[in-house]
Amino acid sequence: MSSKARIRTFALCCAGVLALTACGGPAEEGTAGTAKNGYPVTVASCGEKTEVEAPPRRAVSLDQGSTEILLSLGLADRMVGTGTWTDPVLKHLAKDNAKVERLADRYPAMEKVLAKEPDFVSASFLYTVGKGGVADRAKFTDLGVPVYVSPSDCAGKDNDAGGDGKRVKTLTMDTVYGEVRDLAKVFGVEKRGEKLIAGLKARVTKATEDIDASDTSLLYWFANSDAPYMAGCCGAPGIITRELGAENVFDDTREEWPQINWETVADRDPDVLVIGDLTRKSQSAESAAAKIRFLESNPATRNLTAVKKKRYVLLSGQAMNPTIRTVDGIEQVAAGLRKFGLAT
Repeated sequence: MSSKARIRTFALCCAGVLALTACGGPAEEGTAGTAKNGYPVTVASCGEKTEVEAPPRRAVSLDQGSTEILLSLGLADRMVGTGTWTDPVLKHLAKDNAKVERLADRYPAMEKVLAKEPDFVSASFLYTVGKGGVADRAKFTDLGVPVYVSPSDCAGKDNDAGGDGKRVKTLTMDTVYGEVRDLAKVFGVEKRGEKLIAGLKARVTKATEDIDASDTSLLYWFANSDAPYMAGCCGAPGIITRELGAENVFDDTREEWPQINWETVADRDPDVLVIGDLTRKSQSAESAAAKIRFLESNPATRNLTAVKKKRYVLLSGQAMNPTIRTVDGIEQVAAGLRKFGLAT
């Protein structure tokens, strides 16, 4: 039985209905429906290998970071579904994103994904295609659907260390650029990938040109006011901090997002608070407005230097994740430090 037939059989059994839709249109440097020289293509994927026999025409991306990379590569016409959103899509990608069905704001059911007859699935996090997420990636591969997971969630990272994992090696933008190259290679759009990477690198160079924030301490708060998730040294916020020459007050932990009590935060007393402005509603204090209300009213935080001087830099959740939006984070934090007079 072919992989497509297996998918159809599985989806019919689980969902009772299978949505049949037309295949995607032309790709770039060639035609999506024609396997070009160089296929099959194999790329490393978080301890496994992902192989595609031809350029995907019916891709499903299961995390926003992965979705925005595919859209940035001009692949909307070869995508049939997305899932797991934290923020509104980047404005310049909104038109293309509207062409692709959003299967769920969080994790879509595996049956719903398979009903789209995907020939490729991508994800930013191992958890998304693991226990508790959409489904274990082995279930997809058993049905003949290749699964790609971002290297930023596994290269130099121990995901068995509890919580959101621990960085054994410091993450750099090179790993993010590697993800762009992998996906561009899978879809046969390598030139687009290199153009995207060049643009990202140019933006980093411009944002950090002649900046000196060596005397400035930062704290990154992603979510949750009860047991707040603060950034450790070496994930995406670490990239931002190092590019600006600043200091993260929790540089002494390699945990990705350790939960730290407010008394410890008060002891560290950062110069600037970098605050996640999320639109999801899965935890307490998701939006920046909710976070600021908490900070300015809570006895443990209202006397922080950054709070008293209202030194807040607001970032999307995606800018605090390791993806192309980390570059947005570099730009926005740099601009904030200059505005506060804390960087030259």
